Amino acid sequence: MESSSEDVTTAPAVREAPAPAVATPPTSLSPSRAGDFMQCPLLYRFRVIDRLPDKPSPAATKGTLVHAVLERLFDAPAAERTAPRAKSLIPGQWDRLRESRPELTELFADDPEGERLAGWLTEAEGLVERWFSLEDPTRLEPAERELFVETELDSGLRLRGIIDRVDVAPTGEVRIVDYKTGKAPRPEYAEGALFQMKFYALVVWRLKQVVPRRLQLVYLGSGDVLTYDPVLADLERVERKLLALWEAIRQATETGDWRPRPTKLCGWCDHREHCPEFGGTPPPYPLPVRSAVAGADGPPPARAPESGTGPQGRMGPD
Repeated sequence: MESSSEDVTTAPAVREAPAPAVATPPTSLSPSRAGDFMQCPLLYRFRVIDRLPDKPSPAATKGTLVHAVLERLFDAPAAERTAPRAKSLIPGQWDRLRESRPELTELFADDPEGERLAGWLTEAEGLVERWFSLEDPTRLEPAERELFVETELDSGLRLRGIIDRVDVAPTGEVRIVDYKTGKAPRPEYAEGALFQMKFYALVVWRLKQVVPRRLQLVYLGSGDVLTYDPVLADLERVERKLLALWEAIRQATETGDWRPRPTKLCGWCDHREHCPEFGGTPPPYPLPVRSAVAGADGPPPARAPESGTGPQGRMGPD
């Protein structure tokens, strides 16, 4: 996700926290929520336990718009999947996005002449056009687009997510593709970027007993393509990592101990007014607090895998 610069030294004015929905302990893990917990456990709490809403941002919304355009382009016959056609889809997809998420009108509320909106849409066109220099959609026939996947591990941990694109070769080999509207990370940060893809590969393996042949990240912001060919040992390591994360989440849920983890990313966090690192106070903890014991009301504790347990889950509409 792209980010904008923001002064991290000045705490914003305190706002009243919105009245959250009835809080319940977390029951599943997605790549984004796993990433939240690894980045900052308190951020995970704000988003999952307290359900504090994030403000719409131009960068994130642009990513959603571009994803929608690339998904819809494959509705057209192969020969008609051109850059001009893709760019022509942008206005209609933007209208649909605003209809489904009325809060997005706030993004350009201070733009009566439409100049900022026009520039923003032009940037989206540039990202869509760059994709054509990285992949040739006339030669692609995705098996799935925006595919919801969900599975339950032998431990009881439920994993779920949405895969941008799944390609299946005539030989049965599977490629998982994800579009990113930001820039490719430096090589030393590539492993972090691949975590999401290995998460998806683990879910597909558990559902289909097939290790994806390739994981592919398409960075439209910089024009780079990052690929990785996983092996079974990679997916087993990711599963162990996720089980450890889930155990940490379970303990935090039961004890109410969610520690902030300050980083340079704090400058783009929507919840600094509630964060102790910036002089804020978190909302009252909405779940019962108790010691970490087996069978408490938090997420299900990890248990030893049972022999003969088959894959559980689904692939399809959420």
